[in-house]
Amino acid sequence: MLPVVVVHGGAGHVPKERSEKATMGVSSAARSGYLVLQGGGSSMDAVVAAVSQLENNPLFNAGCGSVLNVKGEVEMDALVMDGKTLCSGAVSAVRNIANPVELARMVMDKTSHACLTAEGASMFARSMGVPEVPHESLVTEYSRMRWRKNLEPGADPVACQMGKMGTVGAVAVDVEGNVACATSTGGMMNKMEGRVGDTPCIGSGGYADNHSGAVSTTGHGETIMKVTLARLILFYMEQGHSVEAASDMGLAYMKSRVDGLGGVVTVDPQGNWAARFSSLQMAWAAAQKDMLHYGLYVGEHWSQNIQEPHSPHHADI
Repeated sequence: MLPVVVVHGGAGHVPKERSEKATMGVSSAARSGYLVLQGGGSSMDAVVAAVSQLENNPLFNAGCGSVLNVKGEVEMDALVMDGKTLCSGAVSAVRNIANPVELARMVMDKTSHACLTAEGASMFARSMGVPEVPHESLVTEYSRMRWRKNLEPGADPVACQMGKMGTVGAVAVDVEGNVACATSTGGMMNKMEGRVGDTPCIGSGGYADNHSGAVSTTGHGETIMKVTLARLILFYMEQGHSVEAASDMGLAYMKSRVDGLGGVVTVDPQGNWAARFSSLQMAWAAAQKDMLHYGLYVGEHWSQNIQEPHSPHHADI
């Protein structure tokens, strides 16, 4: 049983000046998750390590790169799920936390609940000794600029969202064949205060079950929730479809039924994996058998030895 980790940095449109950094960011996160798996760590350890790294990268809409709500504040959501037990943990609308995905894991490990929100999640974080970080440390100049633009009359934050790196996530299979998923986001640009999207919702933002596989999603949260995208893809896999076919079927259904665009990373317990999306782009990377795979555009698939320094242009498609 070969371990594998697959990471995404959000579906949408990546401005050219940010695309190479985005590919490097997800590749680095996939490497981190893979090192955990190689060291005998669990799939849960691997996805949390990968997603934490993306939360710490200001390029992505999670953690310190989160987009701002209508009041100019950061409210973040995250989810983890363990395919062995179906245990999960989530946080929604949390503030002043550097790594919401780690807090989501604490909800799973240290409470009898599946999701904590807003002030209650903050109180729990304090009781667990999680340091609070100043709001300013989570706000980038880029996020502030997008926020201002979206306050202008006639602005369309939903369409504009596609110009910003989206939600981040990861799925993994460890040497024991256990699957896990983790997803984290700053949500929609200029969202109403208290808005929570698909990310912390089991079956929408992610799902993991050793009997079928694991999925982490990205895209327009409100449409992902309508079709419970992660669970839908695993339903297709339970019917016998491959990870790639099931991912495409789920995304196609979301497009035809509710006109939603998005992307997913998917694994099955045997270590087969896919990174699929209906949006223009999605930064993704996978690590398996000491090889790093990555891409950004539809149909793009670069690969290189995982030991080599990342170079976006020398690998074979």
